[in-house]
Parts: sequence; structure tokens; C-alpha cells
Amino acid sequence: MRLSLSVTGSALALVVALGSVTSLIAAPSAQAANLRHHHQPQTPQDDADTAAPAQEETSTAKDSDATQLEPLGNKQDTIIAVINGQPLTQRDVDNRGRLFVLSTGLPLSEDIMQRLRPQIIRQLIDERLRTQEILSRHINVSPEQIAEAISNIERRNGMEPNTLRNRLAQDGVSLTTLIDQIRVQIGWMQVLRQELGAKARMTSLEIAQRQEALSRQQGRPEYLISEIFVPVADPRHSENELKFTETIIQELRRGAPFPIVAAQFSQAQSALDGGSMGWVQEDSLDPEVVAMVRQMPEDAISNPIKVAGGYVIATVLGKRIIGHQPGTLLDARQAFLPFSTPLNPQAPTDQQRQTLEKAVRLTQTAHSCDELTAANKQFGEVRPSNPGELQLERLNPQMQQILSGLPIGRPTRPLVSQEGIDILMVCGKKTKNFADRSPSEIADQLLNERVEQTARQLDRDLHRRAVIDMRVATAP
Repeated sequence: MRLSLSVTGSALALVVALGSVTSLIAAPSAQAANLRHHHQPQTPQDDADTAAPAQEETSTAKDSDATQLEPLGNKQDTIIAVINGQPLTQRDVDNRGRLFVLSTGLPLSEDIMQRLRPQIIRQLIDERLRTQEILSRHINVSPEQIAEAISNIERRNGMEPNTLRNRLAQDGVSLTTLIDQIRVQIGWMQVLRQELGAKARMTSLEIAQRQEALSRQQGRPEYLISEIFVPVADPRHSENELKFTETIIQELRRGAPFPIVAAQFSQAQSALDGGSMGWVQEDSLDPEVVAMVRQMPEDAISNPIKVAGGYVIATVLGKRIIGHQPGTLLDARQAFLPFSTPLNPQAPTDQQRQTLEKAVRLTQTAHSCDELTAANKQFGEVRPSNPGELQLERLNPQMQQILSGLPIGRPTRPLVSQEGIDILMVCGKKTKNFADRSPSEIADQLLNERVEQTARQLDRDLHRRAVIDMRVATAP
């Protein structure tokens, strides 16, 4: 997680889950962690849709008995909790649950949703507290920034304007549910900037000390880890949190995307990067996590790991020895020729046949990366001409086979997907020791650690000062 980013995690992860993008290149995790994710501006109609229920819930909460559920003529308007005077309703919980179902792409049963419900409530309470802190500091994200951010997401993923809004509506998910979640993430990042102040800048002495520590650890293992942290409110009674953790593990092992689940439910700051912690050394991890990851194969999902303050779910994306990880870095370009409709291989349309003919001609006439870039612009630049530097060893096996022996300046054959045809070209190759850490990378790691500590302390302070009136026995 980097303070220079507005927010990462939920929005773009959801876009990918919706099937709007079929990337032929599995981007290295360092690139994925740097993708930006933003939220869509709320329209006047959205405000109108959400304002009335909130007013009704507030007025009802004032006159209610704190030990009873508060029906407002509609079960969805039942008040679950009141957080510093602000109501949390059944509608809020149901909408967040539907967003989770949609973003994971998995058919979740009512039984599983009931097991997720206590943690959804806890997460929404945390978000209410964070929102109140954001407002108390007069932090605001301008509509212009939000509109530009959503436009960037859609453009980066080859989506027409309003595609995200339409898809959410099609699946019965309120747009404001996604907006609210990501608005909190953006505002919370600005809170942490304020809280850290000058501590957000790493000194040359701090960087040099970490470099010296790494040099002493050469030959020891380090791990590329992603995590989901589930906090435990009362260590004496952690049954609900353990049950929730086991449910999440079950869904991850069924195929739910780890970054999306982390963005939805993890309470660590790494959730803003889809759970990614980057490359970490054993000294930086809880001993219980170290014992687990040492024996885990890559891409496996761990069992619940009990640590101070809660449970961790971990997945290991890579292992290496500190000081030694040779690899190949590719500078590549691509041209993408989109289909007007998804491809049915058994019955291609005339437009798809014509697109294939254009792609074949392009492979015969393009002899440089500049020519391929120009062709991509000609076809609308649906995907960026420059996908960024790619580590060959972290691409999927099919792409490794295609690109490893491809001469510089020669295009690949047309690579057909449902959305269109991709043509790639390698512009340059270089070998690199990926275990070497630049000063900026070390500064990022130090900042991540500092932000995590600050965020957890601030969350604890917000809970300690809060007045939370729970209206249901099952809520944490």
C-alpha cells in the first residue's frame, strides 16, 4: 500500500471479476499493486434514492427501545446498530453481501451469507467510524477527481462509459454500495497522510539501516505474501471470527479471487492493495505466519492462523533467497483489435472475420514497436500500447512460451480471445536480480509498515471513543 495512490483494491478488482477484461498477460504482482482504483461519482438521482431511507431511520432510532429490532415498514430498513447516532440498517448489510457475491463471481448460498453477516456488520461499523473521522477532519474528494478516476478505470479496462454502473444495476447491486465503500478508502488514506505528517517521509539513515539489515540476511528466504486479517474483538470469545475466517477460506479454495476478497473483508491496510504485502522477510512476520508459509506451496490458501489481535489467511505467491533472484525483464508493446460482440468460435460474425484479416495483415506489415503502437491507436487504444515492464518468469506459461523465444521487433501471431485479438511485440530484454532493492522500494516497505501501525492504532482509538448501540444479538 502506498500513500501516493488514491486507493487500491475494490473497484478495479470488481471490474475484472465482472468479466469486462480478459488479459492475455498475467501482470507481475508489483504492477498489480500499483494499479489505481477509484470510485464513481454519485448522481443527484443516487442521492435522492438514498437520502429518504437514511432520514427515516434516524428519526425512528431516537424513539426506539435499544433492545428491540426496529421495523420501519420494510424488513430491509430494520436498524442493526447506531454508531455515534448514525444508523446501520439491514439494507446496508444486504447490499454489501450482494456486492461480495457479484465481485467474487461465485454462487454463495444463504447459509454462507448468514455466516458472513456478523463480519459484514463489523466491517460496516468500522467504515461508519472511519467516515465520521474523515468528516471531522473536513476531508473531501472533489466530484471532478472522482469522475476522472472512474473514467480512467473504464478506459484502462476497455469499457465504454457507464459500463460499471450498468453492470451493477443489471445484477441488482446498488451503485452507492460500491461508492460508499471506496469513498471511505480514499478518505481514510488522506486521514493517514495527516496522521503521519512528516513521518511519511523516510530518511536516508532509515533506508541505509534497512539496507544493512537486508545485507545481513542474504541467503535467508523471503516471501511474496498476500494476507486477509480478521480482527477479534474479544480474545476470550473468538468463535464468530473463527467461523467467518473458515468460511472465507472455503470460498477462496472454491475459486474466489484473493485480491477481491481481501479488498472486501480484510481489516489490514494491505486490503487497499488486494491483500498484497509485497516481498517480506521472516523477521517482519508473526512467528505463527512464518511457521505456516515455510511449508506452504505457492498459490495455496492457508488454514486460519491465530496471531495477536485476530486471525490471518495467507497465500504465498513466490519464494526466493534474499540477494539472489535472477530474471528477465521485457519491454513490450501491444495492439488490440476489439470485437463488437463476444466471440462464439463456432459462429464468428462478419466483423470478427474482418478483424482477424486485419490482424493477420498487421503481423505481416508491423516491423517495429512504433508501428505497433500506431496501429493500436488506430484501433481505438482499447488496451494500452505499453503494458509496462513484464517479468518473463511471472507470466502465465502460455505467454512465457510465446514471448521467451520471440525476436525483438517481430510481432506474435494473432492471439484471439472472446473480446478481440491481441498482437504483442518485444522491444527489449534485460536480465535483472529482482532480489536487489532500490532505495525507493525500501522506502515503500518502511512506509507500509508505518502506515499499518498508525491505522491499527487509530482504529482502536475510534472504537474506544465511540458510542455503539447494537440492536441485534448476532452482531459482534
